[in-house]
Amino acid sequence: MSEQYILEVNNLTKDFPGVRALDNVDFKVRNGEIHCLVGENGAGKSTLMNVVSGVYPKGSYEGHVVFKGKETHYRSTKDSELDGLAIIHQELTLSPYLSIYENLFLGHMETKFGIINWDKCLKDSYPLLKRVGLNERPQTIVSKMSVGKQQLVEIARAISQKAELLIFDEPTSSLNDEESQKLLDLMREFRKEGITCVMISHKLDEVLSVADSITILRDGQSIVSFDLRDRKVTEQEIIKEMVGRELKNLFPQKEPDIGEVVFEVKDWNVYHPDYHTMKIIDNASFHVKKGEIVSFCGPMGAGRTEMMMSIFGKSYGYGATGEIFLKGRKVSFKNPKDAIEKGVGYVSEDRKSLGLILIQDVKTNITNSSLRRLARHGIIDKDLEVRKAEQYKETLQIKTPSLQQLVRNLSGGNQQKVVLSRCLLADPDIFIVDEPTRGIDVGAKFEIYSILNDMVKEGKSVIVVSSELAEAISMSDRIYVMNEGKIKGVLNRDEATQERIMHMALID
Repeated sequence: MSEQYILEVNNLTKDFPGVRALDNVDFKVRNGEIHCLVGENGAGKSTLMNVVSGVYPKGSYEGHVVFKGKETHYRSTKDSELDGLAIIHQELTLSPYLSIYENLFLGHMETKFGIINWDKCLKDSYPLLKRVGLNERPQTIVSKMSVGKQQLVEIARAISQKAELLIFDEPTSSLNDEESQKLLDLMREFRKEGITCVMISHKLDEVLSVADSITILRDGQSIVSFDLRDRKVTEQEIIKEMVGRELKNLFPQKEPDIGEVVFEVKDWNVYHPDYHTMKIIDNASFHVKKGEIVSFCGPMGAGRTEMMMSIFGKSYGYGATGEIFLKGRKVSFKNPKDAIEKGVGYVSEDRKSLGLILIQDVKTNITNSSLRRLARHGIIDKDLEVRKAEQYKETLQIKTPSLQQLVRNLSGGNQQKVVLSRCLLADPDIFIVDEPTRGIDVGAKFEIYSILNDMVKEGKSVIVVSSELAEAISMSDRIYVMNEGKIKGVLNRDEATQERIMHMALID
C-alpha cells in the first residue's frame, strides 16, 4: 500500500441471500481528503462502508480491506474504532434517554476499580462539544434535541476516540440547509486537521462543493473515480455514470388537469402532546383540489409534519380543533385506520420507524393496510395478496430478489417504494407524502415523481411535505409556506421561487 492512501479496498465481494450487493469493488481514499461515494439506491454504498468499518465482520465477504497499511480483520465496529476508524450512520445510534455526555463516552468510559468517573466524563465533554460547534449543556437528554444536533453528538463521540478516518452515511438527509452547511464546514475543518472523511450522499450539489475525490458505484460495482484536483466534474456527468444513461430532466413533465376542491382544513389548532399549553399549529387553513399537487414548505420546525400527522387520524398532538371537509362533507378521523378507510393515505418522513415493519417481508409490508380489500368472507385471499404485491413490485420497480425478502434488507429508495406501494394499494383519494425523496438517489426520485404525477392524472390529489425547495417548485401546482406553526402564505407554481418562499417564511 502506498502511504498516500489511508484506505484501500481490493476485489471486494459481498453476498446476501439471493443478491450480490458488492461485486469485485476497488476503492481508494487518500490521506487527509474528503472522498464522496455516490450511486443509486441499492448500488452498494452503505454495504461497502459497513464492510470497511466492521459492521460486516471479516469472513463474511471476499476481498481485502487495508487501513493504514495493514489488512483489517475487524469482528465488529468496536475493533475499527480502536483502530481509528469511525462510522456515523444515517440512522443515528445514540441512546435517546441518556444525556449528551453519557452518549459521548458510552462503551469507552474510563473506570477505576470498576467505577465510572462521571465527573471526568462531564469535564471532558466540553471541549468535544466546542470542537463540533454544539452549544448545549452536556447534561441535556439527547431525545430533547433536533436531529441536526444529535448528528453533532455522533461526530463528537467519533472524534473522542481520536478517529483518523470518519465515514458519514447520508449525513445531511435529515438536516435543513443551515444545519447541512454547518456540517459541511465541519468536514472542511477536519480536513485541515488531517482527518480523512468519506461521505455517502445523494445531494450532488453538496458533493461537488466539498469533495476532493468522487467514486461512483452502480449495481454493486465500482464504475469510475474522479479526482477533482485534476478536473471539474458536472452534476450531469455524475448522474450519467450513476444511472448508466443520460437523465436530462430531473423532474418529469406533467399537464395539470385541476378540478374542484376535494379536501379542506379550516382553523386547525394543535397543542404539544406533552406540554398541553404549547400551541404547535396555530389556526391553519388550506385546501386541495382534484388532480392537484400541493406542497408545504418552510424551515425545520415549521410544523408541517406535525400538522399532517394531527390531521391523519390524530397521530400527533393534543386537543386538536378545527374542521376537515372531504368532498364537501365534514369528516372526523378518529385514528389512522379511520382516515385510510375514508380515503386519506399518509406516508411518513420516518419510513423505518413509522412506515415499515422491518422484520417482515416485502409482501406483508405492501398489503398490511389493505387486508380487508384482499379478504373474502373475512378470510384473506393469499393468491390475491401475492398478485397485488407482485403488481406493485413491478409497477414501482422495487429491486428485491423476491417478495419474501425482509424489507430491512432493501436499500432506502426501495424501502420508500414499498411504503408508497402500501399506500397506493389502499387506493386513497387524498395522498399525503412527507419528505417522499429523503435519502434517495436521482433515478429513484424521478420514478417517485412520476408515480405522484400518475396519481393526479387519475384524478387523485397529492399533498407533499418537502424540505427541498427545488423539488416543491418543480412538482407542485401550489405551495403553502409555513413557519412557527402558522401558514404564512400560498404561492402558485408560476410565481414561486426559492427566494420568495424563504422571504415569506422568515420575513412576511
